[in-house]
Order: sequence, then C-alpha cells, then structure tokens
Amino acid sequence: MAEQTKRGTNPQFFVLITVFFFWGFVAASNDILIPLFKEKFHLAQWQSQLVGFAFYVAYFVGSIIYFIVGKALKTDPLNKIGYKNGIIYGLIFSGIGTLIFYPAAELHSYFLLLTGLFVVGLGFSLQQIAANPFAIALGDPADGAKRLNLAGGINNFGTTLGPVLVSFAIFGAVSPDAAANATINSVKVPYLVVGVLFILVALFFKFSKLPAITNDEKIEGGLGALKFPQVQLGMLAIFVYVGVEVTIASNIGEYLKQTENLDSSQISHYVSLFWASMMMGRWTAGTSALNPSAQLKRILTVIVPYLAFGVYLLINYLRGSDVTDLYIYGVCIIALIIAFFLSKDQPARQLGIFAICGMMAMLLGLFTTGKVALFSFISGGLFCSVMWPCIFTLATAGLGKYTSQASAFLVMMILGGALLPLLQGTIASTSIGIHQSYWLPVFCFAYLAFFAFRVKNILKSQGIDYESAISSGH
Repeated sequence: MAEQTKRGTNPQFFVLITVFFFWGFVAASNDILIPLFKEKFHLAQWQSQLVGFAFYVAYFVGSIIYFIVGKALKTDPLNKIGYKNGIIYGLIFSGIGTLIFYPAAELHSYFLLLTGLFVVGLGFSLQQIAANPFAIALGDPADGAKRLNLAGGINNFGTTLGPVLVSFAIFGAVSPDAAANATINSVKVPYLVVGVLFILVALFFKFSKLPAITNDEKIEGGLGALKFPQVQLGMLAIFVYVGVEVTIASNIGEYLKQTENLDSSQISHYVSLFWASMMMGRWTAGTSALNPSAQLKRILTVIVPYLAFGVYLLINYLRGSDVTDLYIYGVCIIALIIAFFLSKDQPARQLGIFAICGMMAMLLGLFTTGKVALFSFISGGLFCSVMWPCIFTLATAGLGKYTSQASAFLVMMILGGALLPLLQGTIASTSIGIHQSYWLPVFCFAYLAFFAFRVKNILKSQGIDYESAISSGH
C-alpha cells in the first residue's frame, strides 16, 4: 500500500470530508420530496416511500456491480484504481443522475424521478465504498473511528442544511399556499444545481493532493471477507442501522400531517431537526479526532451538541421559520451528553449504550402523544449519530487486504434504508396507523444493542484490542 500516513491524521483528510457533506445534503433532501410527491402524484404512504427505496436500493445494486467488475478484472477494483479515483467516478455518475430530474419533471413522471434518484444512489455507492476505508487510511488506523465520526459530523451538517435549502428552493416560503402552489417542475432547478456541484467537487478531488492509495496484495478467489464473523453480523447491523435512521425521518412527514395537521411546506424544520440531531452527536464524537486534553474533552462534550443545535436554529430562523417551539428540544440533548460520558469513546460500549437509549426514546414516543412523542421520535437521530463509525470500524477490524471487499459488503447493506421505510410505510397504511408503526425502530435498536455486545466478544477471541486498535484493517 502506498502513501499511507501511520501517525496522526493526514491533512488531506479534510479534503476528503467534503464528499461526506454532499451525501448528507442529498439523502436528507429526499424527505422533503416524499410528502410533495405523495400529494402531487396522489400516492399511498407506502408508495411515497419508494423515494427512499429507489435511492437506497441503488447502494445494494451498486455493490453487486462492484463485485461483478472485480470478478471480471480478477482483482478488487479499488485496490487497483485507488480510493481517490473511485470517489471521482462516483461523483460524476451521481451528477449524471441529477440530469434525469429535468425530463422527469417535464413529463410529470414519478417513475423517471425515481430513476434519477436511483442513478444518484449508484454513484453514492461507489463513493461510500471508497471513502470510508480511505478515511481510516489517512492517518493512524487506531484513530479511524474518530475520523469517521468527524466526517459524519460534516455529513450531518449537509443533512441539516439540505432539507432547509431544498425546501426553500421548491416552496419558496413556509405556508399552506406555498405547498399548494408548488409543482413537480419545482424540483428541476434545485437538482440541476446539485448536479453541477457534483461535477465541481469531482474536479476539486482530481486536482487535490489526496494520495492515490492502492493495494497490490493478491486476494484469493471467492469472497474472503465473509469468513470473518464480525463482517457477517456487521452487514446485518448496517442494514438495521441505516434502515432505522431513514425510516424514522422518512415517516415523520406523514406523522406530522396526521398528528399536527401540517402541510408539506411546514415539515422541513422538523425533518431537519432529526438530521441536526445526527449532527449534534457526530460533532461531539468528532472532537476526539482533534486529540483534546481530557478536561477540554469533557467541556466540549457538553458545549458542542448545543453549539450544533444553535447552528440548526440559526439556519431555520434565517430561512423564516418560527423555531420557538423547538427550544424545549434542548432537554433531549442532555440524554445525549450523558450517553457520551458513559460510553468512554469505546466503539462497542458506545454502540450498545446509544442503541439502548434509542430504544428507550422510541418507547417513550409510542406511549405518549403531542410534542413529547414527536421529539422522542426525532431524538432517535441523537442516538443514531455515532452508529455508522462504530459499526464500520468494529466490522472491519483486523481484515487487512479484505478491508475494501468488506467495505463493499457493508455498503451493500445500506439496502436497509430502502426496505425498512417501505415496511414501516406499509404498516402505517394499515389499521395500526402511523404512530404505532414506530414499534419497528424499537426492534432495530434492540438488534444493534445485541451486535455491540456480541462483536466485542468476537474480536476478543481473535486477539484484537477493540478499544485501541479497532480500525486496524489497513
């Protein structure tokens, strides 16, 4: 392997994290499209969830294509072309996908709009397969989880900003008239702009000084990564984690319509709050990558989530939203801070504690009503926040030359973001209703708590020190 920094963090890591921003910006914006498409195309709730299905199933299909190409080339594609080029090709492909929005809107075709989202997702799949192990490789592997948390914080700045800006671009204002006057044609320009940004970021990466990390180690035939039990259980954990993250947010719009009588233009700051909650958690976790002193770390753990909350409130205030009803959410952030102090920066412990907290939040939402239930469901974002870095680093610990292959398997299981929201939408369309459909996230968090406990013992049996060398895949 060439040009890998072994100590500290390569400064070029801060170039890499720009791509994490765009994943979040586009993925969270899907939640604005769901209620709009449901209203304009006269869809059932389960049909509206095909927006998320088209986008997230593309990760599964993209990973399958990755394996087919690898078999044809008789080598791991990213080991050959390097992580940097993988990201560049993925950005270009996603840019092409946004172009489909123009004819889709002109033809008023739901199918073509879903196709555009699918193609964008295909590009994202290659970016994800490359970027996560790349983040680990750009520095001391033992600190890989910390860098992924920091990258995740940037991702969730995108998820916070995305729904607000896209909602403004489509509706122009927060009002019932704005929602009624919006048309399918309103999505054309915002997504063409996003497409141009994808191409510009690809050029930025091309001319950046990011190292072309490759690996010339030979991989024996077959799918060797699957022989590791942490990969097998980690695949299901990623499926469940992405599924629970997306399903909570994707169904919030319908929940608000039924319980708060809000229209499509009025839900964005609640959807955005879910993704801002992810940002609060990831910004807090990401401070560890900056190696603060123990005392400063404790201070940052308290201050940073409220700083992120303040950024979210400011963005929505500048947009013209009334955010006074959201101030009480600061109480939920206290639970996040306590969870961080209990987890002690240990990936398996952190995943287990946050999964249990997520389960408790869902149960509180299920057995209450009004704003308590709403904010309980939204607070699931606080506890989902650190799960991807924890699962990814636990599942790829000690894999060596199989790390890229395992990364592709894990990205494949982003499929959960396609299937679980569809399942919850189907449950919500029955007599069970949208409120009680949130039992599904309870079971998802329960599995994640199990995975945290089980993988810790698996890694110990392999002689891996999961607390300090969990990211030692490279």
